[in-house]
Amino acid sequence: MKTALLADAFCKQHETGRGHPERPERYDAVVNALERDGLTRELVRLTPRPATAAELESCHTRAYIETARGDIASGARELSTGDTAVGPKSLEVALQAAGGVLEAVDAVFTGRARNAFCAVRPPGHHATPGRGMGFCIFNNIAIGARYAQRRHGARRVLIADWDVHHGNGTQDIFYSDGSVFFFSTHQSPWYPGTGEGEGLGTTLNCPFAAGSGRKEILGAFRERLIPAADRFQPDFVLLSAGFDSREADPLGRFTLTDEDFGDLTAVMLEIAARHAGGRLASVLEGGYNLAGLGSAAAAHVEALQDA
Repeated sequence: MKTALLADAFCKQHETGRGHPERPERYDAVVNALERDGLTRELVRLTPRPATAAELESCHTRAYIETARGDIASGARELSTGDTAVGPKSLEVALQAAGGVLEAVDAVFTGRARNAFCAVRPPGHHATPGRGMGFCIFNNIAIGARYAQRRHGARRVLIADWDVHHGNGTQDIFYSDGSVFFFSTHQSPWYPGTGEGEGLGTTLNCPFAAGSGRKEILGAFRERLIPAADRFQPDFVLLSAGFDSREADPLGRFTLTDEDFGDLTAVMLEIAARHAGGRLASVLEGGYNLAGLGSAAAAHVEALQDA
């Protein structure tokens, strides 16, 4: 089995305005880097589809979904719930992003692919049940976790998040849910100002100071996440792959390198192989230095292919 790629240029129609860091060119940076490194030849290409209302409501309130829909339909340039820029096509793109992740989940569970990378935008891990924020409209990875449980019978899902910003939305959605384990490394203090405590039950936060890198973050994955996964024993693994934790990102102060992302991916693959039959899907979150985003994503996908 091969690695699947969910990447569709339609996501570039989510227009965020001149000078915004979460811009359409992020998609080009990822895809061009994969093509440059010859990685796309071996990838199984997936086609996105829009998430349904029921799939969105597995993680978001109906009231918030209608608020987001109404904001965008009204021509607003930002969601009324927070700092998320939107344009005329943003709802359609966000639905395709969430639905595309579900296509990746299907591909992994049905054996069409060994693992998958979803190069989607807008990102999702800051979206809470009732609020879009932090460039996020819908929580793509959380919706994917719920879908894996309801459609494919996954009993325990592990979500790991190496974005430089804490995935507060994912934590909020699953904080009291013992069937989903959420693990996060992130810069603190930093936006959105959450994740400073370890959490309760199946939430494990590992905040680090600005300037942290391989020693701290890879160390946390090896020394904290692997034992936690051994105890939790997930039957599906999801990864919030935020490459703003790479060195020289304008919105973060971590110092990870492309090699580090390959090694972090290897840890995740080890966990998936040990507990989940190798089933792993990765979803793009942050990453705003275009050259760094592309090279880090390519290192990540190369490691996925080597599994």
